[in-house]
Amino acid sequence: MKPTPIENELLALKHMPPRQLRKRYADLYGELSRSCNRQWLIRRCAWRIQALAEGGLSERAQRRAKQLARDQDLRVIPPKDMAMALLDRPADVQQPARKYGKRTHDARLPMPGGQLIRVYKGHQYVVDVLDNGFAYDGRRYKSLSAVAHAITGGHWNGYKFFDIATSEESE
Repeated sequence: MKPTPIENELLALKHMPPRQLRKRYADLYGELSRSCNRQWLIRRCAWRIQALAEGGLSERAQRRAKQLARDQDLRVIPPKDMAMALLDRPADVQQPARKYGKRTHDARLPMPGGQLIRVYKGHQYVVDVLDNGFAYDGRRYKSLSAVAHAITGGHWNGYKFFDIATSEESE
């Protein structure tokens, strides 16, 4: 059976690169897509092609969608150009960079320079606490769990392996 023109168009979407999909989206919707996600573009274009060819949502479905939309926040973060307009700032003015505080030291661990000691299967293991991780056997690790994995060869919660009380247990 010969595919219909709509089916041919939908099949063609699957073989388009994202750039062509964005152009097709703009042709179908009359606006540029903010997304470059290929799968999303294929789905949106396919829906629009079918809706134009066979008719969109029924009046009842449109009314229900509007009713649902009134009850929900559709966007949590407004588009950048809208946010700038709301703030009465030109879009080309950059906002100051956010300042993030330095990560505080985990109170469950010794201060950097300290050590954690664990006897496991008759052998004593010593781990040095660093500013940004841990050192064991001449190697650096980002987490205690990684150190525990290096010692045991299995997956462990680092705090449990070194018998350090979790924040829930210490409260």
